[in-house]
Amino acid sequence: MASIFSKIIAGEIPSYKVAETDDFLAFLDINPNAKGHTLCIPKKEVDKIFDLDEATYTELMKFSRKVAIAIEKAVPCKRVGMTVIGLEVPHVHVHLIPLNTMEDARFTSKASLKSDDFEAIAKRISSYL
Repeated sequence: MASIFSKIIAGEIPSYKVAETDDFLAFLDINPNAKGHTLCIPKKEVDKIFDLDEATYTELMKFSRKVAIAIEKAVPCKRVGMTVIGLEVPHVHVHLIPLNTMEDARFTSKASLKSDDFEAIAKRISSYL
């Protein structure tokens, strides 16, 4: 069964896209830790990050780096943190989270944003790519 991320890739579920290549997609997390929290995923559905072939893993990290640099320019923060947990959705995903405190990285507090906020943030991050 296709993961929710595969459905986003297929356009069956809407998302706030930040960046896209033939192999990867970056979009805003709809339940963000902080404004600008972005997910980077390979378009090929693989459950665990270390099950990716080495080339895809490396390219995902390069793609995530480019997106993180754009986030840091677009969203006021001290730095952009990266985490890979992978328990929520059985599809490899890298969390890029604008950080101002350690609490922003804990997945316990969530930012409340409206659709207009998501659209504006996605557009702003995309403008730096």
